[in-house]
Amino acid sequence: MVDIHSHILPSIDDGATSWEMAEKMCALAASDGITHIVATPHASHRYHYDREAFGNMLADLQNRVKGGPMLLLGCDFHLSYDNVKLLFADPSRYVIAGTRYILLELSDFGVPPGFGQLLFRMRTEANVLPILTHPERNPIMQRHPDHVLSYVDAGCLVQVTANSLTGYWGERAKDSAVWLLKKNAVHFLATDAHGLKGRLPILSAGRDAAARVIGRKAASQLVEENPLAVIEGAEIPMSRQIRLI
Repeated sequence: MVDIHSHILPSIDDGATSWEMAEKMCALAASDGITHIVATPHASHRYHYDREAFGNMLADLQNRVKGGPMLLLGCDFHLSYDNVKLLFADPSRYVIAGTRYILLELSDFGVPPGFGQLLFRMRTEANVLPILTHPERNPIMQRHPDHVLSYVDAGCLVQVTANSLTGYWGERAKDSAVWLLKKNAVHFLATDAHGLKGRLPILSAGRDAAARVIGRKAASQLVEENPLAVIEGAEIPMSRQIRLI
């Protein structure tokens, strides 16, 4: 399995707090069958994103976990006016491992005006492929899940947190995740792991929960084929990229 969203780099945001924890998170992920992890430090008003420094840290962590998961660098990109300006100035600083894919996180308090148009500009002007992270946990998207469908129709991909489907984030998040699965509006499951308690680097439980909703084959695509296409810079097959009406 491939995890495209994880906060495993130590002491840079609200994820791993030490090198020891980072190593243990990688070991736990490997034991769950995760072969690749994308480290995605926050880029927000609270956490400065330093691509070069994080790349060096990732190389250090990879040396520490020889034989463990292959590690790649991405970004948990928070949507704000200043961040968007930086993205359009240099998209390569924020995408996953030199591909065109980028993780986007909406604020819990509002959606940027003209978000659909922004998604279009990201694809056409910045030449990036946006992946909306955990909309099932977002209070606004929980109230208006149909908005997520419109974003998918606008060319946005969707990543749900694996343990939303197991109930860790509560019933509203679980119900939203199941609703999106049934609407064929989920393209990836990811851990969004932050440590060794609660927000764990485990995908299998979420995959198995998804399988009970959409079947084993479709659930496996969310943790295997689709995220593998992301880290390889390949297109997600159209049959799984566009919502079926």
